Order: sequence, then C-alpha cells, then structure tokens
Amino acid sequence: MKNNLHVKLLLKITQEYVNAHFTFVFSFLFSLLFLAYSYNFSSQSWRPIVCAFFIIYAITTAYVGFLTVRIKHNLAKLGNIPKSTRLLGYPLFLTVATGNIFSASFAFMLVSKKKTVEYTFAAYAFITQLFIIGISALNLFKSYVTDTFLLAMWLFLCLALFYIVMLILCTKFVTPKSAPKWMLLPGILLLFATFTGNLFATLLGYCLIQKARKTNPSSIEKWQNIWEKILRNTMAVFGLFFIVLMFSLSVTSSWTFDYDLATENNYGALLQTPSLEYPLGTDNYGRDLFSRIIFGAQISLIVGFFSTIIPALIGGVLGAFSGFYGKATDNIIMRSLDILYAIPGILLAIAIIAAFGANTVNLIIALSVGAIPTYARTMRANVMQLANFEFVESARALGASDAAIIFKHIVPNSLAPMIVKATLTIGGAVISTSSLSFLGLGIEPHIPEWGNILKVGSTYLETHSYVAIFPGLCIMLLVLSFNFLGDGLRDALDPKTN
Repeated sequence: MKNNLHVKLLLKITQEYVNAHFTFVFSFLFSLLFLAYSYNFSSQSWRPIVCAFFIIYAITTAYVGFLTVRIKHNLAKLGNIPKSTRLLGYPLFLTVATGNIFSASFAFMLVSKKKTVEYTFAAYAFITQLFIIGISALNLFKSYVTDTFLLAMWLFLCLALFYIVMLILCTKFVTPKSAPKWMLLPGILLLFATFTGNLFATLLGYCLIQKARKTNPSSIEKWQNIWEKILRNTMAVFGLFFIVLMFSLSVTSSWTFDYDLATENNYGALLQTPSLEYPLGTDNYGRDLFSRIIFGAQISLIVGFFSTIIPALIGGVLGAFSGFYGKATDNIIMRSLDILYAIPGILLAIAIIAAFGANTVNLIIALSVGAIPTYARTMRANVMQLANFEFVESARALGASDAAIIFKHIVPNSLAPMIVKATLTIGGAVISTSSLSFLGLGIEPHIPEWGNILKVGSTYLETHSYVAIFPGLCIMLLVLSFNFLGDGLRDALDPKTN
C-alpha cells in the first residue's frame, strides 16, 4: 500500500511524466481534429495535406503514449528515468516542423536530466524562434512581400543558432544557484533579443546576468522559486508561449510581411480558399487573411496591454491612498469610484467612443476608465491589510514620510495580487476590443484587427467559414493563454504556498 502511494506521488511530482501525459492528450485531440477536417463533405473528397497532418499527429500520439508508459514503468521500478529512456525523446524534436509545440517542448524536458530555469527559457526561446521562422517562411510563396524579408530571415536563423548554443551552455555550466562570470556577456546579448519580441530570451538574459553577478543571493533564490512554480504549471507555460509568440510576431511582422497585402483590395483574388500563396485564404475584398491576422495581433495586444496598465496604475494609486489614510479620504475616493463602478464597463466604453469617435486611442481610454474601480478596490484591500504591519510602524518611527511608506514599503508588497489580476483581466480587454470592433465602435474598419476580420467573416459563415474561424480561434487562444498564465502566476505568488 505504501509502495503504491509512493509511486503515485512520484508520478505526480515528476515533470517528465506530467508533460508526457499532457502531450499525449493534446496530440490525440489534434489528431481527431485533423481527422474530422480531412474530408470535404461539400465536394465529397479528401484533403491530402490535412490527411498527412493527421497521420503525423497520430504517429506522434502513439509514440508519446509509448514514452508515457515507459516513464511510468521506470519510475515504478527504478524510482527515476534512465538515460536509455531520455534518449528516446530526441525523435520528437522533428515534430516541431509540424507545429506540435506540445511534443517539441516535451522532448526538451525529457532529454535533459538537469533542468534549470535558464535551460527551460533557452528551450522555449529556441522553439519560439523556430515558429517565427516557420510562420514568416510561408510568405515565400507570394510574389512579393517586403524588401527586408531575406535579411530578417537570416537574422532569425542566426538567433535560432544562438539560442541552441545558449541551451547547451545552460545545460553544462548553469546551476540552480550560480553561473560562471563569463556568462554575463551572453546574458547582455540576450537582452538585445527583446527587439525581436522573444521575451523568453529576455528572461534568460536577466537570469544569467543575475547569477553571473551574484549580487543578491536571496533575490536570485526568490526569483528562481517563483519561475520554478510557474514552469511546473504546464498550461501556464503554454499560455506564456502563445503570448510571447504573438508578441514576437507583432514586433517582427513589419520586417517579413507586407502591410499592403492586409489593407489593399485585390479584386482578382476575392474569397480565395486557403492555399500556399494565401495560407488562410482571402476575404471579400481579396485581402490576405494571413497577413491581416498577423498585423491584427499588434492592435489586440497594444489595446489589451494599455487598457490594463493604465487603470492598474491609476486605480493602484487611488486604492493605495484610500487604504492608507482611511476615513474621509477613503470615503471620498471609494464613493466616487462606486459611482463609476455602477456603470457597466462595456456601456461606458460605447458612450465614450460614440462621443469622441472610434479610433485606437479612444478605445484604450474607453476600456481603461471602466476598469479603474476594480484595481482600486484590490489595492485598497492589500494596503489596509499591510498598513498595520511592523515594518510599516518601523518606517514611520524612523521618520519616513507617508509617500515613502506607501510607495517604498507598502505598494511593493502589494504588487503580487495586482499582477495576477492584470494578467487575468487582460484577456477580457482583448475580448472587449474585438467586441467593440465587431460592433463598428472600436478600431477603424479598414485597419486589420481581429474583431474587424471576424465581423467580415460572420457574413460568410455558411459559404466561406474560414474567414471567421481563424480570427475567432486567435481571439480564443489569446484570451485562454492570459487566463492560464494568470492562474500560474496566482499559484506562484500566493504567500500561502511560499
């Protein structure tokens, strides 16, 4: 009985087994989706490319299932995963060519026994870069894209090689607590990768600089513990991956995509079905849906981030003053915000846009105003809880001003719930952006934005459903990704689990 409990616990805490089980389930689901879409019922014919993907994913699912059983057997008999089993993960690296992020990430987790936070960041930075290269490479089938396309592709390939080198170096030289001093230079170089939007590289660079400098061991340990908890949450990791991928594509799209293909009408290519030249087809104006969705990610992320950051800052300041001073100050601030809170956010946004016009700036303002009270309430509750703690009394006894106590001592200790709330609600901002654009009250109709694309596609659901399906999937995946990441941050930053 004890032995069975020990095995169950071992299976639960072993990351390789958890990832194997997760990968098997999702690969199986994608296999079923490809199987369902492989037959065209309207023309009574099979889709060869989709059938090929179904076969590849089905083989991958069977192979991952075999590895799952083998890992479970190893853990039950040996208590660990031997090298012979880890070597079986290398063939799964090939599945990244089919876009199977689940099996590719599982391969990186399986082949290495020593997995530091830096190793995981390097692996996902490399996978993200491969996806950027693969998505951008689909433009090769167009007659013209942009003058910087070839140069950008060479840059992307060089970055992918750089991430592979960093992956190897992290495996050999980086430990959970330290890194050699010479890793400071690669860490600084990785920070420059921020300009390509690959935030995994940025996180890797920051971690390496921290460990190479060895300035504050307690800070390094706290940072490592937080990310170890997040990275153990598989759904949170894949949510973060999709967010980083969308952000990176938004940053690099101007180098590899032609904006005119997303905005200029092409009456010779109206409502084209998906093909190599038009991977996601075209809309009723002949505009490339693939390019429109890529450029649309910029708008969705910009509006989502700014309509979350602005109310978080304003609401955070108001909530901090309200919670710290209390009484009259609390009544004035919170009762004023209660009036604002009583107005439905989407109705307030519609009223502001109707009064000042539909554009990106007005949309951000409209979504920000209605969200201020919720952030103020969150910060107020945190500040009221911390205001009577001993470290606050000590700061006051040492003569610190109220502003210093609030912004140097209380607010930094109240940021964790605010960060979690912002991550969980940013998905709602993306939905609101798309919803208002769908209603014609958001982004200007000619600008490629997921809500605008979905509005056009909604009129062709019966004849050309792909025009609505693809932007709808992007909205759904981005919102789910933020929610999964928010759940992971909430678990990692919860003081009860630390």
